[in-house]
Amino acid sequence: MSDSEGTKDETVSTNTGDSGAAEAKSRFNKAIEEAKAGVAALKDEALERGDAYKTQATAKAQDWQGEAKTYVDQAKVKATALAVDGKARASGALGTVGKTINETAGTIDEKLGVQYGDYARTAAKSLQDVATKLDEKDLGELGEDVRTFVRKSPGTAIGIAAVAGFFIARLLRSAD
Repeated sequence: MSDSEGTKDETVSTNTGDSGAAEAKSRFNKAIEEAKAGVAALKDEALERGDAYKTQATAKAQDWQGEAKTYVDQAKVKATALAVDGKARASGALGTVGKTINETAGTIDEKLGVQYGDYARTAAKSLQDVATKLDEKDLGELGEDVRTFVRKSPGTAIGIAAVAGFFIARLLRSAD
């Protein structure tokens, strides 16, 4: 082989090598473009699904809020009814106790003396006055009265709450 033939072969193989590299580069670039397009499609699909899930979650949250509001409203109505009933029972019980004490004041006069009978009458009158005031006030006024009392006498309020809790627990245990 001559020098000219060897150079010619190298040129052909270089040209062939350049053409193969260009073709590989072209295929690689095409693969990258396809991958980018695939990523863009996946991104779009993910965004669409995310929006759909967000819409569903928002709808569910609104449904739950509506249901919770309904339950809260029902609980308020029930609590108000129970509070009104409790107020009526408490005032009735206080009135009854006051009346009973007043009726027994005569017996107390005879057995213990007029001074103790007067104490009983005063206590009965106080209980009946409290019962009357309790009947006349609505729940808002009573709530404000309780808040004022607790601010003025927190120790007494805690003691009353403890005694009331004790009696309620006893009532519930005896009901079982």
